[in-house]
Amino acid sequence: MWFWFSLIALVCWSGSDLFSKIGCQDADDKYSHLKMVMAVGLVMGLHAAYEIFIGGTEINGSIILTYLPVSLLYISSMTIGYIGLRYIELSISSPICNSSGALVAVLALATGGLGELVPAQLIATALVCVGVIGLGIVEAREDDDLRAARQQASNHRYAKSALALILPIIYCLLDALGTFADSRVLETLDEDSANCAYELTFLLAAIVCFVYVVLIKKSKLLPKREAPKYAGALCETAGQFAYIYALADTEHVALAAPIISAYCVASVLWSRIFLKEKLSWKHYGMIALVVAGIVILGVYDA
Repeated sequence: MWFWFSLIALVCWSGSDLFSKIGCQDADDKYSHLKMVMAVGLVMGLHAAYEIFIGGTEINGSIILTYLPVSLLYISSMTIGYIGLRYIELSISSPICNSSGALVAVLALATGGLGELVPAQLIATALVCVGVIGLGIVEAREDDDLRAARQQASNHRYAKSALALILPIIYCLLDALGTFADSRVLETLDEDSANCAYELTFLLAAIVCFVYVVLIKKSKLLPKREAPKYAGALCETAGQFAYIYALADTEHVALAAPIISAYCVASVLWSRIFLKEKLSWKHYGMIALVVAGIVILGVYDA
């Protein structure tokens, strides 16, 4: 079953990318990213309730506070990522955002973890870094007329902007810090309890966003616009569920991890099919470097 759970995680997380992009790309809704937080927080809160009351997962205030710094890093990164989806193609943002594993490797090196990494991991980290930097250079140097020509099939136009690249990079940095901190905190906390703490904190963030967006700013929640956000939230939570079960089969972790870690490839594919995004061969070349590095890191992460 590990193979099917791996594929489910890949499809769900890439689906989360797609639906989140659809839900956050409307330029006339300046609160779309906060509404996305509301959707994810609600779904995660429901899942946490199931784990606590049906699954018997232990949770208390001490666990929530201990895991709070990690939760805030993850939630902040996702919120920044949702903002970024308004300004850049999913085909570009997804590989950049999914490069956080390489930054975790860099953090491991910076804190004396060099001996724990094999040469292949160092090469993979270099591939990801070169690919991300290369994407930035390609974006910055692309001719405006060529950009307009390749975006003709899409319903959205993206102007050349430093902010468009900075936001997914900030996501990547915060997610990497969260992952690095996570590895330290989980030495003292049970994984299921930590996950529930994260989901409950996300629920609290959703409530705060609801109060601000709906009650204070009087922004309307239109079913047609909100539906993709909740589809993305369901995909995100389902992907996490499948991910846990895929990696629970310890005999096949080395095969499951790289399959799951390549979900950004599916995100690029969905964006090409459903969003009509089209990049230049230089973009795809840099994305290929990033994906290759991510898959290699996924293999050794197992």
